[in-house]
Amino acid sequence: MEGEVNEQRRKFKRICVFCGSRAGYKSRFSDAALELGKLLIERKIDLVYGGGSLGLMGLISQTVLNGGCHVLGVIPKALLPPEISGETYGEVKTVADMHERKSEMAKHAEAFIALPGGYGTMEELLEMITWSQLGIHDKPVGLLNVDGYYNSLLAFFDKGVKEGFIDDSARHIVVIANTAKELVKKMEEYAPVHDKVAPRQSWELDQLLQSTAVGNPQCLRS
Repeated sequence: MEGEVNEQRRKFKRICVFCGSRAGYKSRFSDAALELGKLLIERKIDLVYGGGSLGLMGLISQTVLNGGCHVLGVIPKALLPPEISGETYGEVKTVADMHERKSEMAKHAEAFIALPGGYGTMEELLEMITWSQLGIHDKPVGLLNVDGYYNSLLAFFDKGVKEGFIDDSARHIVVIANTAKELVKKMEEYAPVHDKVAPRQSWELDQLLQSTAVGNPQCLRS
């Protein structure tokens, strides 16, 4: 039975980590970033992240790179100056804006994990949850709830269910754990149970048609 479960587990090659460009006031936040970085190395999982070397972003990216795994930092051109984001570790991919940044990070990753962070981290987390709900992707979205940092956000999700704005099944899109090891294990076993707004094929078809139209303006008139 255990062998059957293991066969069903996902084998991640790249995980995108969203996290703060600050370290926060508690050492537990930095410890969690280091713990997750070491776990990625142990499992030979490459890292995709938002670029820069400040805060938790710098801790996890430097840890993974020093451990021999590939690191891809995706950063908008406006945030490239070192005085804003520090130096980027690993491979750097420069994009035009924040929208392209999230799209590029999602394209290169097989799963997403959010460590503690500020507005940007929460916005990235919520967008990946939303994309899953819409049917754009079916990749696991994990939340590393270090020291209960995200308890209030999770309570707000529950409020959304109670008030009728979030389906109960969609509430379970986000995978939650207090340690990196437990979180990655849950994400390996994740299977979507929520009703998607649209099938993934529809989103992929729309993207194909859009890119075709951009490449050939005549398509817009045909």
